[in-house]
Amino acid sequence: MIPTRPMAVVALGGHALLPKGEKPTVAGQFRACQRAMRHMLVLFRRGWDVVLTHGNGPQVGNILLRSEIAAKKAYPIPLSVAVAESGGEIGYIIQQSLHNELRRSRLPHAVVTVLTQVLVDLNDPAFHMPTKPIGPFYTERQTGPLRKRGVPLAFADGYGWRRVVASPRPLRIVEADTVRRLAAQDVVVIAAGGGGIPVVERGGRLEGVDAVIDKDLASACLAVTLRAKLFIMLTDVRKAALWYNTPRQKDIDRMTAAQARRYLAEGHFPPGSMGPKVEAAADFAERTGCPALITTPEALKAALEERDGTRIVP
Repeated sequence: MIPTRPMAVVALGGHALLPKGEKPTVAGQFRACQRAMRHMLVLFRRGWDVVLTHGNGPQVGNILLRSEIAAKKAYPIPLSVAVAESGGEIGYIIQQSLHNELRRSRLPHAVVTVLTQVLVDLNDPAFHMPTKPIGPFYTERQTGPLRKRGVPLAFADGYGWRRVVASPRPLRIVEADTVRRLAAQDVVVIAAGGGGIPVVERGGRLEGVDAVIDKDLASACLAVTLRAKLFIMLTDVRKAALWYNTPRQKDIDRMTAAQARRYLAEGHFPPGSMGPKVEAAADFAERTGCPALITTPEALKAALEERDGTRIVP
């Protein structure tokens, strides 16, 4: 079945559901998600088919932390399974929050979560160079036990130390055709949760691997596969910026994919934060000829009207 309306793929950052500085609770995630979903309604009112994706950086790290604390009382959880668990947890929060907002606004769409496997290459150099930050932030003193266990850590200015894991590039979304078929039937699909469950193919069989795929790169891969006309990344800043968080900061309203790649090469967008978003936006714009947006949920309506956010064009 071929969709009759244009499709937008919308990637929700993990911190859109668990804001920085807020105590991590399920109730807090519901509150944050409900706020974000209210701003999403503009897409449905304007006639878009919508596929939602989401990050899981804070949540998947907390799942691993629970597993480690309960090591002598419960079976250990591999990272690939922790990603799947985060997809179920966050998918449920988004699914219920969006369902309630759609019903409140008398919009007829159904909402469903699809646990999504994403094919990666086991020879990807990322497996030997972990860069993806997950879980809570630690002070220098708190990192001692982690360092003793050989857990890779990275420092984020203004926040502290954080665990980092392998983040291979997504090659193919295994359930993409299922997502497409559901979206063509007025179903809002939540897919590629946390970047999707990383899998490799051996002898025609899929096997999970320990990694966390960047959700923006996985979302761009999905958006290209679904032939989406718009790719939106909702995060905690309204616009991408050059010289971010310095006296020279310059917000970007619009840039071409070529400009985006030049700014990436110049180091304006660091990995683990804005870098993957800008790279994903450039990939999508180049491969589809369609625009990508980076903004906050609150600024989404204005960004769609080119009055806010950062627009990346081919």
